[in-house]
Amino acid sequence: MLLDEINKANVVAFKEKNAVIKDIISVIKSRAKLLEVEKRTKNEALSDADIVNLIQKLIKELAEARENYVKVNNDCEVKNIDEQIEFCNSFLPNMLSKDEIKNIILFLDDKSIPAVMKHFKTNYAGAVDMRDVQEVLKSI
Repeated sequence: MLLDEINKANVVAFKEKNAVIKDIISVIKSRAKLLEVEKRTKNEALSDADIVNLIQKLIKELAEARENYVKVNNDCEVKNIDEQIEFCNSFLPNMLSKDEIKNIILFLDDKSIPAVMKHFKTNYAGAVDMRDVQEVLKSI
């Protein structure tokens, strides 16, 4: 499971005394724990897709924070956030290209928007940007 890999990376960060990575791992683990509790109330289990989604949201937040630090010329924090974003990206699956998305859509029996979106959400969660799927689908 993806959370196990993050825990292993946490051990490595502790051994290397890398405070920047330890900080982002703490954020990921605390958000994952909150999500797990929320899922448990609905009698659902925490999945890798949930963790990938959580990390993607965190990367967006980090990117926004980075922009603010760039505006105030805080190069040290920009460097730290870049390191954290790179770390987070290492846990994400490779994203599908628009050509790959198009090929997948062409092989589907039902090419209606709801059916295609559902297919990608269930089978390619975290590996595809849903805006790209929608854009490719409209171009077909």
